[in-house]
Amino acid sequence: MRLTDTSDLWWKTAVVYCLDVETFMDWNDDGVGDFEGLAHRLDYLAELGVTCLWLMPFHPSPQQDDGYDVSDFYSIDRRYGHLGDFVEVVRTARDRGMRVIADLVVNHTSDRHPWFLAAKSSRKSPYRDFYVWRDEPPKEQPAPVFPGEQDGVWELDEKSGQYYLHNFYKHQPDLNMANPKVRDEIAKVIGFWLELGLDGFRVDAVPYFVAPDEVDGPHSFLRELARYISRRRGDAILLGEVNLPYEQQLDYFGGPDGDQLSMQFDFVGMQRMFLSLAREDATPLAEALAARPPLAPENQWANFVRNHDELTLDKLSEEEREEVFDAFAPEERMRVYGRGIVRRLAPMLGGDPRRLRLVYSLLFSLPGTPVLYYGEELGMGEELSAGGRASVRNAMQWNPTEHGGFSNARRRRLAPHVTQGGFGPEHVNASQQRHDPDSMLNFIRRLIERYRASAEIGWGELRMLDSGDPAVLAHSVHGAEGRMIAVHNFSAEPRTIRLRLDDVDESTRLVDLLAEGSRNPDAAGVVEVELGAYGFHWLRVLGAADKRLS
Repeated sequence: MRLTDTSDLWWKTAVVYCLDVETFMDWNDDGVGDFEGLAHRLDYLAELGVTCLWLMPFHPSPQQDDGYDVSDFYSIDRRYGHLGDFVEVVRTARDRGMRVIADLVVNHTSDRHPWFLAAKSSRKSPYRDFYVWRDEPPKEQPAPVFPGEQDGVWELDEKSGQYYLHNFYKHQPDLNMANPKVRDEIAKVIGFWLELGLDGFRVDAVPYFVAPDEVDGPHSFLRELARYISRRRGDAILLGEVNLPYEQQLDYFGGPDGDQLSMQFDFVGMQRMFLSLAREDATPLAEALAARPPLAPENQWANFVRNHDELTLDKLSEEEREEVFDAFAPEERMRVYGRGIVRRLAPMLGGDPRRLRLVYSLLFSLPGTPVLYYGEELGMGEELSAGGRASVRNAMQWNPTEHGGFSNARRRRLAPHVTQGGFGPEHVNASQQRHDPDSMLNFIRRLIERYRASAEIGWGELRMLDSGDPAVLAHSVHGAEGRMIAVHNFSAEPRTIRLRLDDVDESTRLVDLLAEGSRNPDAAGVVEVELGAYGFHWLRVLGAADKRLS
């Protein structure tokens, strides 16, 4: 195992907040967000309760894929500032009690990266083997990641007469991970940013990062990187994007040793949650959670509702996917690649505050680490006119002015789109919600407070409970830190359930963590719980002699 001292496992109880510097805050009014603007908004994030910032790509880039086409791994896109501005953000964040991780996009580069330009210049170039070349494309090819936008995964370089591999866009040639020199360069990139203060990395598209023909097995490089960052920074993490079934995700954690990725996103649980929301039936999510495999002590699931990409539904059957599409993306422009939705949660749920609060209560009560995408805490909407995945990469809404306080630049100079309509900044913004005790922002802040005070959520064992009602999801998290029970009603109709609990009696108190009041089981360990439409409760289990705070 990489770590044995559990005091170093800060990510087990973290609150991660993902943001794009470009769309968060423009301080110099050139129409593009920047690190200086982010530095001036760190107090807002600290006030919210964020403990870890996840920064989307900020490197120099032709911006043909929102910065994921990197042309220089060792610098900052000049539109966002310079290295000094980056270091100031890291220092200020640390002063506010926040760690910082960043996207590690090293399964490919931009076709304008110096490595690829050198590789194209000659078949004898020392950088030629940094990429994957073939005289002829293989007869059997994997489907491109972006169907409809790319016809295949091999592109002809006319000068050399060979084809290069690109699992993503043709302007993003894949790096050859089987080449030891490529591995060394990636390690240097990681070491560089760790020295500048990063606490880890979110690793992009991990399955494409693993070479199947590695001498020591397909995951040997991940294991090498995990050991490397542990030597450099004992408490640094690798958070992986691995959209695979649970059994395959275990391989990327490193199996029982847990010596590869520290955390992985729970794509399966997320997709089943949206199916449950569409059906108003908790069963699909309950089945997924029951199938979650146990992890090594230093590993963790990262729970999320939305992220910067499409809301992928690829792990659902075709019929199930259509159910979710019909419920939450009825128009074709709301869908992409035949598998995903390009909307934010609030408009998907019709702005219903009951359902929104249900979802985020669930996010923070499930065992694992919650990950928020910027603007979620406000209930921001998308801007579909931006097209595709750009629809949810809109400007942060700080106040009710025309551009939402993001920038004072003229509209034609604004790089990100500002949301229009009922979810625009005049209706949804941080300034007004900060002063409204019943706002979405203050509700999320309250959830974070309770989550941070309930260490068992990050450390405890998940147990699914029989609610006796398919509309109600009931689960407990149990560990040395305590025990908590959460119940969530996916239905628009009120429900009353009876839970039978183990190891409790009439002296046990179940204290509501989100509202005043408590309840006691009967002599048989049965407790009755009433739930309003889309209602929920967090119940701390306290024995007669328990001195823990509720």
